[in-house]
Amino acid sequence: MTALPVWHALCNSCKPMRIAIPVWEGRVSPVFDVARRLVVVDVTPGNDTRRSEIDLPDLQVAPRVRHMAMLGAEVLICGAISRPLEAWLSSAGIRVVPHTCGPIDGVLQAFLNGQLNDQAYLMPGCCRRRRRGRGGQGWRWQGTR
Repeated sequence: MTALPVWHALCNSCKPMRIAIPVWEGRVSPVFDVARRLVVVDVTPGNDTRRSEIDLPDLQVAPRVRHMAMLGAEVLICGAISRPLEAWLSSAGIRVVPHTCGPIDGVLQAFLNGQLNDQAYLMPGCCRRRRRGRGGQGWRWQGTR
């Protein structure tokens, strides 16, 4: 039997999770508010992933939040984000992990392993305390919302 990844170790009733990451040239887009493409990743408890890339056509806050909710995104990992957009997404039940940078694959793997708090994934110029809700432990998926 193989050891469970950190994001899976504490879960009682696992279910797939949908993670959204704005993308620009294979990396996390620097500013979510103006991002035009989004990588959507479905992660299942067996660590299988299904990935797609979609367009984000509207830059207005309300339509963007509706679009994210319709996608069923549970987590948004992004670079910079305006406070109003972050608040609206949080109100829609989408957990926002801001101030993140790096290649999409590396960021996704770090998130799943509970290592997104590493300095390598922190946007330059952002101090660690700006990652609201992090509690210094990093984000960990536990199979539930």
